[in-house]
Amino acid sequence: MNKREFLKGAIVFFPAGGALAALARQAMGKETGSAPAKDANGKKGYDPASHFYGMGVDIDKCIGCNRCAVACKAENDVPDEPFYFRTWVERYTIARDGEVVVENISLGARETTTQDAREIIRTFFVPKLCNHCQNPPCVQVCPVNATFTTADGAVIVDAERCIGCRYCIQACPYGARYLHPTTKTADKCTFCYHRLVKGLQPACVEVCPTQARIFGDLKSRASRLVRFRRLNKIHVLKPQLNTEPKVYYANLDGEVR
Repeated sequence: MNKREFLKGAIVFFPAGGALAALARQAMGKETGSAPAKDANGKKGYDPASHFYGMGVDIDKCIGCNRCAVACKAENDVPDEPFYFRTWVERYTIARDGEVVVENISLGARETTTQDAREIIRTFFVPKLCNHCQNPPCVQVCPVNATFTTADGAVIVDAERCIGCRYCIQACPYGARYLHPTTKTADKCTFCYHRLVKGLQPACVEVCPTQARIFGDLKSRASRLVRFRRLNKIHVLKPQLNTEPKVYYANLDGEVR
């Protein structure tokens, strides 16, 4: 299936390179001096200070269909070549002897395990992406301030400022960044920021058939994400690093890193 057909017309194509960063800075009223972006109805300015976005993932609901990764590539014009992902899905296979096999099914690893099925006690899927940390190490190490955090909680890369030094890629503890093969600048998940300012959901959330991904505003009591965090035992990846991730997992196995 053609990946752009996959979203069935729901795609809002992302502004390339530094244009996305300009959109984020404009939404915050920075640098441009222009009015903030309009909301989904175009009736009033989008105020990023009124929002604080995060994402929830219910591990028990993820079926490993990989639609999120396909939708993300189509929505954000991510290179088709292997190893380039803004979001991906890992399959964890746990055996009786304690052995844990982790495979990135977004790379096509679907039937590669050689473990005896009788020795497997659990298999589950874990979607991963940029954690949009509240204390992001990638922002701290950037020598030219190309990576920045918006007022509404998204971590964005300004491709027009980025010099491709790879410091942020090395600093990210979640492996969520890569160097774009064409622009030679850092690239990563943006929570589909170009969609957020229009009142839309990220593409990966919109196409998930089991609603394993929950996106919302942490400042809104009516947000599905706030309810998700209240009703579930929540974990984050690598909590010992104190990066304060805003991707929250429910039913996360202790073997996941």
